[in-house]
Amino acid sequence: MAQNEEVRVPDIGDFDEVDVVEILVSKGDHVDVEQSLITLESEKASLEVPSPVAGVVRKIKTSVGDKVSEGTVIVVIEVDGDAQAKESSSEDEPEAEAAAESPAPEAEAATESTAAEPEAATESAAPEPAGTSHETDETDATDATKVTDEPRPHASPSVRRMARELGVDLGKVAPSGPKGRVLSSDIRGFVKHALRQPGSSGGLPPLPEFDPAKFGPVEIVALSKINKLTARNVHRSWLHIPHVTHFDEADITGLEEFRRAHAAAAEAKGFKLTFVSFVARATAAALLSFPRFNSSLLADGENLALRRYVNIGVAVDTEQGLLVPVVHDADKKSVLEIAAELAELSEKARAGKLGPRDMQGATFTISSLGGIGGSGFTPIINSPEVAILGVSRAQTRPVYVDGAFVPRLVLPLALSYDHRVIDGAAAARFTRHLCELLEDLRRVLL
Repeated sequence: MAQNEEVRVPDIGDFDEVDVVEILVSKGDHVDVEQSLITLESEKASLEVPSPVAGVVRKIKTSVGDKVSEGTVIVVIEVDGDAQAKESSSEDEPEAEAAAESPAPEAEAATESTAAEPEAATESAAPEPAGTSHETDETDATDATKVTDEPRPHASPSVRRMARELGVDLGKVAPSGPKGRVLSSDIRGFVKHALRQPGSSGGLPPLPEFDPAKFGPVEIVALSKINKLTARNVHRSWLHIPHVTHFDEADITGLEEFRRAHAAAAEAKGFKLTFVSFVARATAAALLSFPRFNSSLLADGENLALRRYVNIGVAVDTEQGLLVPVVHDADKKSVLEIAAELAELSEKARAGKLGPRDMQGATFTISSLGGIGGSGFTPIINSPEVAILGVSRAQTRPVYVDGAFVPRLVLPLALSYDHRVIDGAAAARFTRHLCELLEDLRRVLL
């Protein structure tokens, strides 16, 4: 008589019920001791239930999505010893005996072939079982001994969970770990490759279609070419780059007084001495002190290109959409030179006359909405740059100075950065340094 072993859910700690998220074996699979059978998942962790015996899976008594508790029977395994004999016969014992008394030549051949399959499977099987079927119904002896051609990929519970959350089929991921194990880095590489493919949605479900005219009249307006390019670029950046935004404020009371004092001289030369010019010059100086913010992450994801030049892109609002002309070598130019160049570039942008060089080579971007309004925003990084500065409208606020509240002009700043390259502490130091430069621009000369 074959001996069947019921495998039950082990101690699951403080949880009364946990979810079955993956069935790792199929009926008829041969399993070894400690081979994982199913994956359970609680709110805090994933757990793979191992087999306590070696044998053949006879019944799977749960399905993906079920909730199970400690002691619940999940799999029935026919223990090795009787398993091979059982594999070579039908589950219906009277019929098997009758077939054994007078086997036809075809039946003998089938019996030999069926009995040999578990042995071959045992010799060539990978440490993890083949197949991922969740069926629980009884099948005939031939189905019970059928072995899936492709072995199930090796991966830890945390990696499997990561794959489920990202919607990645582990069988399609090339493993790089020892003994063919799939690592988390393999999944990230797989996703990045998929995102680079034309028409890729990044694995996201498509947005539902809708009828905009269902509730009233509408006017359909085509996006401009600039709108389309901007949409594609910011979407790609948002999908590829882990964005974090750091906020700070600079007291620019003294800087604004200085700007107003020299505004007339700039206008006499044919341009406005805008506040963005000061921000660009201070940012260029800050980038020299923090070269990591003036870098680009190479395609291999393992090396940085630290740029030895500082080109500041400045976002300009036009009727056609957002354009970002570039001030080249901003660290080598004075505030007046930057102001004159920005005036020229902005005029060309609004007239649609920017050339290729005018919009290429930026190492860092500034997006200023201070002339429009708002107290803060989170700008999207302009890849392949690793950071972008958002500037909002300055406001006069009461600030406690030397034992009394005094009116000060405060400028909100928002630095979005690529968290693969820059950590939070570095972002805070960079932004604070920039604030100090704006609060006393004489520091640029030091």
